[in-house]
Amino acid sequence: MDNPSPSQQDRLPAGLRTLAVIQALLDAGVPLTPTAINDRLALPKATIHRICQRLVDAGWLVRDMDGKRLLPGRQLLVFTGRVAVFSRFLQARVAILRRLSESIGETCNITIPDREGMVYLDRVETRWPLRIQLPVGVTVPFHCSASGKLYLSTLRKSRQRQIVRSMGLDKLAANTITDPETLLAALDEIRRNRVGTDNEELVHGMVAVAVPIEDRTGRLAATLAVHGPTHRMSFEDARQHVPALREAADELRTLLLEGCTGS
Repeated sequence: MDNPSPSQQDRLPAGLRTLAVIQALLDAGVPLTPTAINDRLALPKATIHRICQRLVDAGWLVRDMDGKRLLPGRQLLVFTGRVAVFSRFLQARVAILRRLSESIGETCNITIPDREGMVYLDRVETRWPLRIQLPVGVTVPFHCSASGKLYLSTLRKSRQRQIVRSMGLDKLAANTITDPETLLAALDEIRRNRVGTDNEELVHGMVAVAVPIEDRTGRLAATLAVHGPTHRMSFEDARQHVPALREAADELRTLLLEGCTGS
């Protein structure tokens, strides 16, 4: 996270102030006194000293040889080591995406369902200079994205109809489905094929297909998709990549289940 401004610091909850102290020390990369840490944070003097002392008492920070400067303690070192392990998990996931993207030649992404739509969790861009920008963190609608339609298709029929009839089916591109009954019929086909489709429904001139990444119970946990501009990849071309997507989705599922073994 970015270091908050002094005015923002005053509004930070106590727990976030503690994290800000740790971040300031790690950003510096050298031992710092509480005063030097506070030069970056502008907290009340008594507050910064209280936070630092609590972190020392809990083993997250230790005092350097001069007794004044602070550096990471055992608890923080163990914590950052675990973050590094987590980072390797994410690197493995991106490596699968990158290999798939380079094989297909177009952008590949992982999305997860959220309240308002599908959120881009990971993404590897095509090497082509012309690309469609849908960065990590962006939410795309359920009704007109390959991933969103795939997710909707996995819901119970009653829940599916309730959501489709309550959401605004905004027309975002030439082929966006705006009629609830037509969309429900399309979801039936997607449910049978287990392939989400977007034939210029989200963005004009873009097509996409998506396959599920399933959890241990066989439910959709995320989706794996490829998308690209129609002048490089037709809708039929996109569908030809489904076997490669399924193979990569199986790898990602294995990675997901391995990551869940300690839960």
